Amino acid sequence: MTTTLPKDLLSRAYVFERTRADMVWLTQPMGNGVVKTYTWKEGFDEARRIATYLQSLGLPAGSHIALLSKNTAWWILCDLAIWMAGHVSIPVYPTLAASSIKQILEHSEAKVVFVGKLDGWPAMKEGIPKGLPMVAMPLCPEEMPTKWADLVKAHAPIATSVVRADDELATIVYTSGSTGTPKGVMLTFGVLQSSQESAAGVFGATVNDRMISYLPLAHVFERAVVEGSTLYNGFQVFFAEALDTFVADMNRARPTLFISVPRLWLKFQAGVSHKMPAKKLSRLLMIPILSGIVKKKILTGLGLDQCRIAISGSAPIPPETIAWYRSLGLELLEGYGMSENFCISHITKPGRVRAGYVGEPWPGVEVRLSPEGEVQMKCGALMKGYYKAPELTAQTFTEDGFLKTGDRGEIDPQGRLKITGRVKEIFKTSKGKYVAPAPI
Repeated sequence: MTTTLPKDLLSRAYVFERTRADMVWLTQPMGNGVVKTYTWKEGFDEARRIATYLQSLGLPAGSHIALLSKNTAWWILCDLAIWMAGHVSIPVYPTLAASSIKQILEHSEAKVVFVGKLDGWPAMKEGIPKGLPMVAMPLCPEEMPTKWADLVKAHAPIATSVVRADDELATIVYTSGSTGTPKGVMLTFGVLQSSQESAAGVFGATVNDRMISYLPLAHVFERAVVEGSTLYNGFQVFFAEALDTFVADMNRARPTLFISVPRLWLKFQAGVSHKMPAKKLSRLLMIPILSGIVKKKILTGLGLDQCRIAISGSAPIPPETIAWYRSLGLELLEGYGMSENFCISHITKPGRVRAGYVGEPWPGVEVRLSPEGEVQMKCGALMKGYYKAPELTAQTFTEDGFLKTGDRGEIDPQGRLKITGRVKEIFKTSKGKYVAPAPI
């Protein structure tokens, strides 16, 4: 099937809209034990209707449409609608202070903002510039004049399956620099496609996989691995309801692909250790027959018994934590990337994990170290540049098009990368040697 699918993200998603029309695509908890599901046909029907609404506003092509919400099924549907309407999505992190929200919405020149599930809306809404149209998505914490459900009823689905060119802007992701001032990372549709082509060579995802979405979709990590991957590969996505329901959400999803951050992996480990002390677990794992039963029970309790690929990213994870999960039969892979390369840089591969290293380059990635030891890389998923910041963009790339990551690293004989610090932190001794203070 994968050999006959088109390359670009939207075209592939349209194929799944047709061929998997009645298959469940998105599973969304609504609260109080209620769970809503969308088939591919149902999901695309709503996205197409919202796209018609956006086109009815008469905005110039490529206008910026903001999306302020925690992860929900409608986050992905809204993103699709924005793209199908010919516009650019501006995701806003769902826990920002009002001042930061206002800064991003004004800097991006957003024309509309979709507001969804949020915990701190009363304090956040002061950041919405006066006069900026707002649309209330399902689970929005406040009633608004313009509601998603009303727009879906009032508009017919957009009839055409719009395809966007590789060089067209898809989204601007705002990320804080060392000064704390948000920088708008411009990512094209070509970047989205390239990221999925690289991931296909690592994950081998199919329509039979499952993922749970809970890390912020406003960041590139979740956007690339979950949203991008479901549109590219056609598998089902589950959403988490809240922190206190997460175990139940995990057991509902039983993900085959699971990504997380070190904090959650450590929390899972601590929860198991609280019920079964480390020494007792070690003894049980040494008993041949009992070992398999114990491993399956623990992984089943975490909702990870069907997980075939598990990844930790965004920060270093202790080697002993990786070893603990390996003892249960789950090999944690580490990833390294940034907004500027849509998280496509390095990934550890099964059987090639080395503690302290973030792995080898993704397929299609070139990497090198500068004389100062800075990690520089090039791939098809590199950003177009920083929005309204051409000078900063020029400073971020070398003359031959490599991204300056700002991270200092080492590469072992197998091509695995170790991050040793930040380039700005290093200094040169009187003998001309570069020294990084972090390891010291």
